Amino acid sequence: MHITTHDTPIGTLTLAADEVGLRHIIFPQGSRAFAAPEHWLPNPGRFDAVRQQLDEYFDGSRQHFSLPLAPNGTDFQNAVWQALTSIDYASTCSYGDLARRLGKPGASRAVGAANGANPLPIIIPCHRVIGASGRLTGFGGGLLTKQWLLSHERGEGQLFGFEATIQAGDPENRV
Repeated sequence: MHITTHDTPIGTLTLAADEVGLRHIIFPQGSRAFAAPEHWLPNPGRFDAVRQQLDEYFDGSRQHFSLPLAPNGTDFQNAVWQALTSIDYASTCSYGDLARRLGKPGASRAVGAANGANPLPIIIPCHRVIGASGRLTGFGGGLLTKQWLLSHERGEGQLFGFEATIQAGDPENRV
């Protein structure tokens, strides 16, 4: 596995890929943050297209990604992750809505679990899934990061204090 880091408005992301495609985007904080194993090899040049497309997303000029992706999951997880890519930029849907799209209306919890296991957040936009009540629910990068991403996509500008909250050490960056 090859890795590099990339500075973004939501923190320094770790990117991991192999010969098949991009495998992981790792947040610097939140419940899905983890340290890359020592046997993963730094290879920054391999990630030029990923970094460029992430920069375009963060500067507001990209709404869809076009990269070779290789998330590793079960058939159900892969189906959920594929369905996530159909949620329009700056839009949201509930876990139940996503379960119905998959033809499994009673599987909202399973959809939530697959959503939470998404190894490629932002590119596979799991941040666009919210609770049935319209409230933000769990996100591997933390709820403040999720709120920032949704606000960014809606053109609402930067959330005041985002970096200060992260730097203050709230690992879940709660809202």
